[in-house]
Amino acid sequence: MPVDQRAPGSRLGRRNDPDRRDRIIDACLEVISASGVAGTSHRKVAARAEVPLGAMTYYFDGMDDLLRESFTRFARTISDRFERRMAAAPDVDAARQAVVAIILEDVFGDDRELVLSHELYTLAAREPAFRSITSAWMERSRWALERHFDPETARMLDALVEGLTIHRALDAEPRDPREVEQAVARITAAGSPSASSAADATVAPPGPRD
Repeated sequence: MPVDQRAPGSRLGRRNDPDRRDRIIDACLEVISASGVAGTSHRKVAARAEVPLGAMTYYFDGMDDLLRESFTRFARTISDRFERRMAAAPDVDAARQAVVAIILEDVFGDDRELVLSHELYTLAAREPAFRSITSAWMERSRWALERHFDPETARMLDALVEGLTIHRALDAEPRDPREVEQAVARITAAGSPSASSAADATVAPPGPRD
């Protein structure tokens, strides 16, 4: 019986590689973290994902579509981790510690994520289509914070996380981690716990937007 030698880009090849689309999205994020959005191309992503160049246009309607899918996945990943941190905090003191950990360990602990965050911010500042990704990201962050803090305090804490991300990326000198602890303590000092947070714990968070 003759062996079917269809090319990897054929329909048979796609059936035998069901994770190809996910792999392309992951590869796109890696290329962005290394080369920035401006340096990202179909050819670079295809090479990183180890797929035929033709697979790029099969799964995505151009580079903007691929970038939206990739940054949406990135934002969801960060939001999921943020929510787990805050949901695991049993009280307000633990919630403060969780916010500090989010800033020092999750945000600052990975240069790749710092770069991806700033690439997304820059793109969203210019392109409204990408602003929906950052809006959904901030909405989920505030929802997670409102488990323990009133809405105004949650908004200020969310802004602190974003602002310190920018300072961390641009500051030439290392900063004392205690500054983060002090900032969180000052912002939350006047922010009473949300009385309804425990009762609302079963309410689903804002859904991710495509």
